[in-house]
Amino acid sequence: MSTAAQAFEFDAVELIRTKRDGGRLSDPAIQWLIRNYTDGLVTAEQMAAMAMAIFYRGLDPRELSTWTAAMIATGERLDFSRLSRPSVDKHSTGGVGDKITLPLAPLVAACGAAVPQLSGRGLGHTGGTLDKLEAIPGWRAALSNAEMLARLDTIGAVICAAGSGLAPADKKLYALRDVTATVESIPMISASIMSKKIAEGTSALVLDVKTGAGAFMKQYEQSVALARTMVGLGQAAGVRTVALVTDMNTPLGRSAGNGVEVAESVEVLAGGGPADIVELTLALAREMLDCAGIAADPETVLASGKAMDVWKAMIRAQDGDPDAPLPVARHTEVVTAEATGYIATMDAMAVGLAAWRLGAGRAKQGDPVQAAAGVTWQASVGDHVTAGQPLFTLHTDTPERLPRAAEALQGAVGYAAAPLTRGPLVLERIDAP
Repeated sequence: MSTAAQAFEFDAVELIRTKRDGGRLSDPAIQWLIRNYTDGLVTAEQMAAMAMAIFYRGLDPRELSTWTAAMIATGERLDFSRLSRPSVDKHSTGGVGDKITLPLAPLVAACGAAVPQLSGRGLGHTGGTLDKLEAIPGWRAALSNAEMLARLDTIGAVICAAGSGLAPADKKLYALRDVTATVESIPMISASIMSKKIAEGTSALVLDVKTGAGAFMKQYEQSVALARTMVGLGQAAGVRTVALVTDMNTPLGRSAGNGVEVAESVEVLAGGGPADIVELTLALAREMLDCAGIAADPETVLASGKAMDVWKAMIRAQDGDPDAPLPVARHTEVVTAEATGYIATMDAMAVGLAAWRLGAGRAKQGDPVQAAAGVTWQASVGDHVTAGQPLFTLHTDTPERLPRAAEALQGAVGYAAAPLTRGPLVLERIDAP
């Protein structure tokens, strides 16, 4: 069929009206819509109207499956079947201090899997894995498909930018949703994430779906619904998929930013690091290894130092120097505890906002970030502090950012007279839609 004929196979306005009024879109109609929007024959205004209609009316399971498949069909699909190792990937919906990918990928690779982590950049209060790794001198995010496959076969782990050939419809549609207040739609979030992950070609996938104050999904029920939807899409596509719903009311670890999170990840690989980072890394590693059919104990492998060896090899393979000093901010400021007592709560969103204001994140796609910017904290939930003692340290190269960052942390910590413990990190495991 010619391009001109394709353009008139359906009427975009009629499809928008159908969904607006609660109707169902046929498989051919969805395929036409996605293909022609990607090719520029359906306008941004029309797709914005459709996105808003879906925001309110949703997509039923058949529509969502077709929508996801249509997005995948706009680009290429990678094939890891020829690797000497079973492949397994992990995706997090993003949170504050969520540096888990950095120690996790080399750990699972050290256990015998191929871990293709096609990652992204941060936007707003959640950090981007690529932004963090670019704090390492010389490290490059871009790899060709051939380079990625070669490193997966020899080293076992790759963290790199997703190529433009994977689900290009998603990149275009996400940018539109971002400026039309239609991001928070479970069907469209699910299709966005899973179209790229299925196109990536991995045989197994573990999802870390965050919930709480510092997460994209604030409400637990929404997070569970998102997890179930994505698990269903993955399993229907033949990808063994499991999701963990994890707590993001409290920021993870003791740092939020770029270089500061790399430093903390290296501590974990060296056998130390904050207990919550180690706990979640091991929980996700066990799920990934189970999905890949590998019988290995990640805790033992982590203690052996093999994961650190893989980390260094992985960084060197992308022209980074794993032994080089990480950047240090030119300006710091200490924020002290506001009361005496045990820390009962620490607002993840407030910490993420402070890191963003310091220059660790971006307000819009393409903004630069500071490699050394971020927040570190000396105590967390359950620890006793005294009023006036140092609690947070702000790091930035631009001192004019410090006052607003400190302002974000006012009231971010709740205090109690008796010691409290942080609740469980893993709230639910989902392996069926």
